[in-house]
Amino acid sequence: MTSPTGPLAGVRIELYDTTLRDGTQGEGVSFTSDDKVAVARRLDAFGVDLIEGGWPGSNPRDVEFFERMRSVPLQHARLAAFGATRRRDVAPEDDANLRALVAAATPVVTVFGKSWPLHVTEALGATLDENLAMIADSVRFLGAQGREVVYDAEHFYDGWRADPAYALATLEAAVGAGARTVVLCDTNGGSLPGDVAAGLAAARAAVGADVLLGIHPHDDAGLAVANALAALRAGARHVQGTVNGYGERCGNVDLLTVLANLVLKLGADQPQPLGELRALSRYVDERANLEPNVRRPYVGDAAFAHKGGVHVSAVNRRPDTYEHVPPERVGQVRRVLLSDLSGRANLVAKGAELGGGDAAALVARLKELEHLGYAFEGAEASFRLVARRLRGEHRPFFDLHGYTVVIDKREGDGAPRCEATVRVAVGDVAAHTAADGDGPVNALDRALRKALIAFYPTLADLALVDYKVRVLSGPATGTASVVRVHVETSDGRTTWGTVGAHSNIIDASYEALLDAIESKLLADGVEGVARPPATGDAQVDAGAAREPSERPA
Repeated sequence: MTSPTGPLAGVRIELYDTTLRDGTQGEGVSFTSDDKVAVARRLDAFGVDLIEGGWPGSNPRDVEFFERMRSVPLQHARLAAFGATRRRDVAPEDDANLRALVAAATPVVTVFGKSWPLHVTEALGATLDENLAMIADSVRFLGAQGREVVYDAEHFYDGWRADPAYALATLEAAVGAGARTVVLCDTNGGSLPGDVAAGLAAARAAVGADVLLGIHPHDDAGLAVANALAALRAGARHVQGTVNGYGERCGNVDLLTVLANLVLKLGADQPQPLGELRALSRYVDERANLEPNVRRPYVGDAAFAHKGGVHVSAVNRRPDTYEHVPPERVGQVRRVLLSDLSGRANLVAKGAELGGGDAAALVARLKELEHLGYAFEGAEASFRLVARRLRGEHRPFFDLHGYTVVIDKREGDGAPRCEATVRVAVGDVAAHTAADGDGPVNALDRALRKALIAFYPTLADLALVDYKVRVLSGPATGTASVVRVHVETSDGRTTWGTVGAHSNIIDASYEALLDAIESKLLADGVEGVARPPATGDAQVDAGAAREPSERPA
């Protein structure tokens, strides 16, 4: 479904993805050959038009990728190899880079040339006329090998500002040699949207109406998306970018953000399914082994998250008061965050999850706990337990009779030895176990689950996937400060967050670990067996309602 109206209503934009080439030049971005093949398959399934797989003349991994892709059928996308124009003093048929592009055996070859006299004379050591010949010879040679040629005009906008006539002459050289797609690159990422639109208009006048003009913006000034949309509104019909905006320095334009805006804001007629945007974003992050950016437009966890009570109250009545598009359009869901900024509306919105109850009392309890150092953003599993305890519904799954954590470091030893022992009772049955660990928290986690797994076998599925500690400011400072521990736990199907706070980091960790275990058992439908806390409040064991410094260690 596309928007029926908008400046680009009915227009189809060609999407060119360069995640596997330009994206890998970003800091911290790395793909194995297996990753690249998997991402290429996923981009093809999503409906990307062209996939730039790499620069075969620059490294063995890209050569391997193109060899492997010969046996990978693509249903929609065309594969492109990327490289430079011929060297100044070498004929195209003798240029190693151009030969590698041909050997990659892709239907499309993207070749870049210089548009900025500064780069021609300083980077290439060539004259302006030599550069024009290099562009024309390279495009003509690749076309003669049966390749569709996309010409990337590198630094076009810097060149157009410095010497408009020469920048346009480089485009004319490529078109005259047979290029039918010419892409204007804002390589340094410093252009403004108005300049991008004006440059595109000048390029259109120079190359004629039959040439497909494209845009390739970088985000160094934070304007990549704005520049891409400015060019597309001015007549470009091809856009190059990367999934999640990976790329050198501040990154390339985020192709997913551009696509969402094309369809939802400008009415473009695109075949790519917007409902898969978030899933594609997460898939590529996972393949790159990168933490997803929660504030990424459209697809980030925070994109449709509401925290302030006034916002939530309004969104409950009418979503478009604080949402510019329905989250479902891009594969998202609305999220209501819980914090000391929450009001009654936040909890009403979570009523189904929390099982009803006195919203005012729950808000008051939330604010009290956050004053003590707890934070429930990202720890909603702990907050569900708070609600159950406040309603008097929660029966713990065991009684803790005590734990001991020992860190033993002796002269001449390597890493210190960490051991934890726990004493618990499940109903009338007691268990006393010990476990080693890589650290005190890991040892406590292992000992606790070791003691409980005989009673609750599904705990064998649990794995601690993230552990964060934050020292909180307050009356106590230094090693006496209250610390907040946030734990993420997974059973292989679901991941949930829990929180603990205490001046003792081990006790804070224990609270978070306990909540993680109880949340798992509740999800499995297990009923508690131990007596509820005498106060019936949100305490984890004993003392969560007291000041952290007063709680038993």
